[in-house]
Amino acid sequence: MAYQEVTTTGYGTRVGNSFKAIGSGILLFLAGTALLWWNEGRAVKTEKMLDEAGSAYVEMENPNKKDASLEGELICGTALATTEDSLSDAQFGIGAKAISLTRKVEYYQWVEHSQEKKEDKLGGKEVTTTTYTYSKEWVSRPVESAQFKDPAYQNKNMVLTTIEDAEQYAENVSWGAYKLNESLIHSISSREGVDLAISEDLLKQFDQNTKTAYERFYGVQKNQQPAAEPAQTAVVSDSAKAVQDSINNAIANAENKKDLEYIHQASNVLYFGRVPGSPEVGDVRVTFEKVVPAKVTVMAVVDGDTFKPFKAKNGKRFQTLVMGKKSGDEIIEAEKEANNMWTWALRIIGILMVIGGLKGIFGFIETILKVVPFIAGIFGWGIGLVCTVVGVAWSLIVIAIAWLFYRPLLGISLLVLAGFLVWVFAFKGKDKLKELAAKAKEKTAKPAAAPAPAEAPAE
Repeated sequence: MAYQEVTTTGYGTRVGNSFKAIGSGILLFLAGTALLWWNEGRAVKTEKMLDEAGSAYVEMENPNKKDASLEGELICGTALATTEDSLSDAQFGIGAKAISLTRKVEYYQWVEHSQEKKEDKLGGKEVTTTTYTYSKEWVSRPVESAQFKDPAYQNKNMVLTTIEDAEQYAENVSWGAYKLNESLIHSISSREGVDLAISEDLLKQFDQNTKTAYERFYGVQKNQQPAAEPAQTAVVSDSAKAVQDSINNAIANAENKKDLEYIHQASNVLYFGRVPGSPEVGDVRVTFEKVVPAKVTVMAVVDGDTFKPFKAKNGKRFQTLVMGKKSGDEIIEAEKEANNMWTWALRIIGILMVIGGLKGIFGFIETILKVVPFIAGIFGWGIGLVCTVVGVAWSLIVIAIAWLFYRPLLGISLLVLAGFLVWVFAFKGKDKLKELAAKAKEKTAKPAAAPAPAEAPAE
């Protein structure tokens, strides 16, 4: 069953916290305003830079031959990115001639999930019920279970071994007759698994160490069942379960090489645990991948036998590498779409920060009225509405003023829209709030009891 924790916060504490929130609300409001201003400048500068790059680039017809006439030019060309560098993972004795070599480590652990439900009580108190559930999942870091809320799950986690993630890149990557710089090298994404060739002596050492760790925690020997775990209460999503099952089945069904009692190899995965297809808490899996030679398209400025970023007149820099063959126009168009998506994403974040900041500043009003939750709820709705309208209007004003420096017509249009929202709120919203307040007063007022009719005196 799920574990619940109930806490009560007194009215005085809530009011005090709401006044403390004013400071953080001001900071959030200012941060949101700054983000909106910066984002509009960034968006316009990026778009102008891309327009400039789109009109300045030239197609490199044959990257396999150096062309002195292209020195200092922004080029777009497609060629095979390859390397002769050999990379190695010294800890596991794995090596490959590759553009990059990656080691990713995952741990099978109990994970704590929490969900809060808050309820206002008459008199201003707040009762918070927190429900904790637990599920076994593959995670990127060991989970400290000693701090779990449910005593039944405390100290239930362990790991058979601790291994760090690792990633390394080749220093010399050729692209036709040229060399790619570090930033372009890191953009190549042609990943595939690394065939494991770990020495038998090293595998036996891993196996012995893993067995020792396993028996220290579970206290069982080979072919015995581990101690029973508490019932799993959290449900893993279908998509996550499907991915996990596919990995487990691939490991379990693949032909294992030098398979030992606690160490298993399959494809590009090294598994620490007894049964890869049925993981236990503490199991560890290490996945090895490499980036192999691939055809890529580069857009950058030729700098001798390598490349450097294009610098626009406004100071913005640009260089990119995309997989496969693309034209310069396709790359510029994709970059503009990405810029537009980022612009809207940051706008939404900025507007939400401004609204959240205003609610933090004026939230104390609702908290003071929490003595009567019904009334507080009505006024809270009104405060939220006011903060939302004012926050959106303020955000539009900030965006419009920022755009006035770059595109006056759009900036003026946004200012007109913001003014309209303020007018609607000032002349229409005021009447709505009065109506809500009147309804609240009617519901809370108790009508006086009518006097009972007097009985006629008996004759």
